[in-house]
Amino acid sequence: MPSRSTVIAGVLPLESPVMAGFFIVFEGPDGSGTTLHSRLLSERLTAEGMNVLLTFEPTDGPIGLAIREELTSGKGLPPQAIQERFSADRAWHVEHVIEPALEAGKVVISDRYALSTLAYGEAQGVDPAFLAKLNKNFVQPDCSLLLLPPFDVCQERLRRREVLDSFEKEEFQRKVHAIYERFGQGDPHLQVVDTSGEKEEVAEEIYRKVKSSL
Repeated sequence: MPSRSTVIAGVLPLESPVMAGFFIVFEGPDGSGTTLHSRLLSERLTAEGMNVLLTFEPTDGPIGLAIREELTSGKGLPPQAIQERFSADRAWHVEHVIEPALEAGKVVISDRYALSTLAYGEAQGVDPAFLAKLNKNFVQPDCSLLLLPPFDVCQERLRRREVLDSFEKEEFQRKVHAIYERFGQGDPHLQVVDTSGEKEEVAEEIYRKVKSSL
């Protein structure tokens, strides 16, 4: 099992307290299937009798709800300000949701976490060192899954959505996808999964990877 002090994509965390639970994170560009596959994994592990908490970012906490409103309304906060807000939401998420669940011995599955700030913030032009510093002290995952189908597959899926937020434009998503590709090639702790296949087959691959880490 990887330590929660694992270095992920340039984030240098402090030693996190030992917790009894297990922390799984799904990452990837928009259209990669993080929401679908985090839900499918949660359902399968729950069916096996595990105590699972499925959560997500931006959260439904006070900061997360404000972020969602900003992204859908197109208010256009400066890039550094929006990433600071994402990180503040993450701090709320860790304190009020993730750490209590881990301390209670639960399997926590999060649809997005710190790597999203690193990828999306860099794509916005924010200094990667600044982004890493924002996120360096958060509890780190035991298992990090990077869902990364080809870019065209992500775009095809996004075109099916009725409403797109300010991050879901093609030119920006191309940058995000390239950054995630670089993370996947450079970080041996990230388990990369091509989600372009049938969802049942992809879900089985994800399940095998997670079970090998549990």
